Amino acid sequence: YEAELAVIIGRGGRNIQPADAMAHVWGYTIVNDVTARDLQGRYSQWLIGKSQDTFCPMGPFAVTADDIDLGDTAVRCFVNGELRQDANTRDLIFDVPTIIATLSAGITLMPGDVIATGTPAGVGIGFSPPKYLRGGDLVRVEIGGIGALENRLVERRP
Repeated sequence: YEAELAVIIGRGGRNIQPADAMAHVWGYTIVNDVTARDLQGRYSQWLIGKSQDTFCPMGPFAVTADDIDLGDTAVRCFVNGELRQDANTRDLIFDVPTIIATLSAGITLMPGDVIATGTPAGVGIGFSPPKYLRGGDLVRVEIGGIGALENRLVERRP
């Protein structure tokens, strides 16, 4: 689980400058950036651990760009009711204009593209010992002004 604000692109572009980036944002939604840490560790790369069926659930709502304050929006994640992540968008490592500018330097962004902005501290692997998810666990991601996304974990079948 990784609680993340997701940016929804409304106007496409390439080589977008940070000063112009927000004009390309239609709105925002919620992402739970799920990772299979066992696969990630076994293959020593990120892609396979994040690219499984049902991973990266998003929604259930989208709001327009003017509905939230990027400088002060709560991002929280609970696992089985236990608060695991409690952060704010002002603490993003890279702000939204920088993310859009960086990605559009190599990728043409299209209307409808969704960009996850990164997760705050508190993911399971960061605990000592790590707190990995198990079948039946309920993950709830809340982002102020957007709502909440809940997902119950189901064990992977071979």
